[in-house]
Amino acid sequence: MAKILFVLTGADTWTLADGTRHPTGFWAEEAVAPCEAFKKAGHEVVVATPGGVVPAVDRASLAPEFHGGKEGADKVSKALASLTELQRPLKLEEVDLADYDAVFYPGGHGPMEDLAVNADSGRLLAGALASGKPLGVVCHGPAAMLAAKNADGTSPFAGYRLTGFTNAEETQAGLADKAKWLLQNRLVEIGADFQEGEPWAPKVVTDRNLHTGQNPASAAPLADVILKALA
Repeated sequence: MAKILFVLTGADTWTLADGTRHPTGFWAEEAVAPCEAFKKAGHEVVVATPGGVVPAVDRASLAPEFHGGKEGADKVSKALASLTELQRPLKLEEVDLADYDAVFYPGGHGPMEDLAVNADSGRLLAGALASGKPLGVVCHGPAAMLAAKNADGTSPFAGYRLTGFTNAEETQAGLADKAKWLLQNRLVEIGADFQEGEPWAPKVVTDRNLHTGQNPASAAPLADVILKALA
């Protein structure tokens, strides 16, 4: 049995370019699908957030239109309620990477608010990348990579092939013009080799021990890749 660390945002709002605060949190599917897959395979999931705050779900991610209707939405809501790990997170700043076999970062716009500038998260990501342990990051989760720094100030993710929520998807979601910055742009700026797939279609990119997913639909396929890496 592997022990998998889930790092979630502690933010429940996202500050837009005009200073307004947009309700957010973590995206339900991106936590539920991987967590269920890992637990079904017999692995243990441990949740950590900045300060150990109970993570807030982005209420929009529970809307029927994202789950093929009310039945699908109800199923995700029920699954989310059953994930008791979310109610007792560790403090991210006290986490020891040595205690875990893999690390996973779900998305939602929340990471763009807090994890993108969280030094503890940045050190954890850099350590996980260097360790060779499976590191999975999905959708807006790669925003956390912006806080990871080498001793010389460069990014440990420079030169890695990866993906994340694209500019096209942010535009189609209606938030590109309101955001302070766009994730795809920032990942390119730190030197990552950003791989862009079709909007909203599942896409997983693996480079060494780094496994990334583009969007919510990529969360379950990404979890499968992590499971194979742990086998």
